[in-house]
Amino acid sequence: MIQGMRIPEYVQIKDVSPRDGLQAEPTIVSTDQKVELVNRLTAAGVPVIEVTSFVSPKWLPQMADAEEVMRRIERKPGVRYSVLVPNPKGAERAFQSQPDEITVFVSASETHNYKNVHRSISESLAGFAEITEMAKDAGVPVTAVIVTAFGCPYEGRVPQSQVLDLAAKLTGLGILDITLGDTIGVANAVQVYDMMEAFQLSLPMVRLAMHFHDNRGTALANMVAALMAGCDRFETALGGIGGSPFSPGAGGNLASDDAVYYLQEMGIRTGIHLEQLLEATRFLESVIGHAVPSRVYRAGGRMTPVGPEGDWHE
Repeated sequence: MIQGMRIPEYVQIKDVSPRDGLQAEPTIVSTDQKVELVNRLTAAGVPVIEVTSFVSPKWLPQMADAEEVMRRIERKPGVRYSVLVPNPKGAERAFQSQPDEITVFVSASETHNYKNVHRSISESLAGFAEITEMAKDAGVPVTAVIVTAFGCPYEGRVPQSQVLDLAAKLTGLGILDITLGDTIGVANAVQVYDMMEAFQLSLPMVRLAMHFHDNRGTALANMVAALMAGCDRFETALGGIGGSPFSPGAGGNLASDDAVYYLQEMGIRTGIHLEQLLEATRFLESVIGHAVPSRVYRAGGRMTPVGPEGDWHE
């Protein structure tokens, strides 16, 4: 830890661009391109990659090739290849593809949960109970994401107590790896820090991660607030792409490029090679056919002063 602060020495990055990033893209990305994207993230040293989602192709055509993508990616020992599942039916499909972990998701607000998955929160939790039993049989760990944890497009600000109560129910199912998602990018640094402290006091057994969206340019500040409270796990997306098609106002994710650059400049290890990550972003931009929001991708990596005039170069 950095002296005098709870900032960790190592941070785990989970890149969600192959799933959360691409699901918002209007143009269908080919299976070959998805496989190449995952392989480039692997080569860059990303330790956890969310590869795809086993949802109905009717709802998300972009993820219709989930099985083939999982079959074709080049898996590297030590890297965890994760998949998202909405319900037990999706989990059944997912387990056939031998993921290293599966992720379930539930909204902190009833309205968003129903609009997102057409279920109440209690119905989603009942489905998770089935999934966790299936996962035990398959020997696959389960993680969970609580979306709209800081604000809902339909219900507004979500009370902290509501998030803690939902997280407690997840722990009752044996799910201890929980991510809080700022789905519409409304969290602020004080709110994030307070949420971290509340979890540490009320649910210390939870291994908490944060997932920030950058609608209002606050994602990096929120990451630093979480770091100061001891958070050592973040979900980010290459290039800053992404956003849920089912969440009005959901902007892009905190860019993996920006997060890794900033963490490394702070002396925090990630195990990720920034230059290779930026090359992966260049590939991604060519695939989706439009500019990505990542600031570090535009500005370049670390700058070094040279010459008597103190000019700068990459």
